[in-house]
Amino acid sequence: MRIFVTGAAGFIGSSVCDRLLADGHRVLGVDNFNAFYDPVVKARNIAEAERHPHFECIRGDICDGGTLADAFARFRPERVIHLAAWAGVRPSIEHPAIYQKVNLEGTLTLLEQCRLAGVDRLVFASSSSVYGARKTVPFREDDPVDNPISPYAATKKAGELLCYTWHHLHGLHTHCLRFFTVYGPRQRPEMAIHKFARLIEAGEPLTLFGDGQSSRDYTYIDDIVDGVVASVERVEGYRIYNLGESETTTLVDLVDHLGRALGQTPQVRFAPMQPGDVPRTFADIGRARAELGYDPQVKIAEGIERFAAWFRAQPKG
Repeated sequence: MRIFVTGAAGFIGSSVCDRLLADGHRVLGVDNFNAFYDPVVKARNIAEAERHPHFECIRGDICDGGTLADAFARFRPERVIHLAAWAGVRPSIEHPAIYQKVNLEGTLTLLEQCRLAGVDRLVFASSSSVYGARKTVPFREDDPVDNPISPYAATKKAGELLCYTWHHLHGLHTHCLRFFTVYGPRQRPEMAIHKFARLIEAGEPLTLFGDGQSSRDYTYIDDIVDGVVASVERVEGYRIYNLGESETTTLVDLVDHLGRALGQTPQVRFAPMQPGDVPRTFADIGRARAELGYDPQVKIAEGIERFAAWFRAQPKG
């Protein structure tokens, strides 16, 4: 298939592109290489893909309808995987306007281009953050998600709604995938595991917000990619799927795993919980198992070991 991937040079996007190419698909990516983190890192993410004869990455913005129209006209995609977004809960509280611009206007621009170009299959990257501060676990796709507690979460829920509207009005078959705390090689540098690894290696203390007992359903990148690929191959109608490991790990246990993988004892200090943080995430993946064949394989200890090996192989500074 010919598959158009937004956010192609990012953590998840570049990993998805590598898998699609390995599976024999043709891939056109788009990424604006913004300064959310060092564009050099993004260039390194897609270096291998750019050597593949069936891959190209456009330097462009999903908010630019002309860029998308030109790309669709030239490439004629059969499927779209929409991963591009301004990410992060805490930054969204400080800079909500950019989240509205990219995550809503950008998504709407892409949906309209799908309509205009006659592309009728799309996979949209949503987030477990849409569940808010729910206390009832595990989180299921039919749980109410009307109370997001960060602008980022609100834009992801709004993105799901936009996708449904284009499905209803224009017949756009869409899967919305709610990712649960993705980690692994190429993880963005500001994300907790990557940030903690740098501090541990430097012998500096880690700041844990709360009492360390908050927990997350950490999901290894290879398992997420498996879910995305299964979705793009099966996308039909309008469906929402959780993609997680369906296991939880506390923050203090995560730090212990990371310390062991790096062969060091982390120094820890505690601070109050931050606005937008949730106490727990935990995915019910029954729907994804039954309908996508999703079957996550990488447990947290193994995943952290793999991340640590990748981290230590990266250029320093």
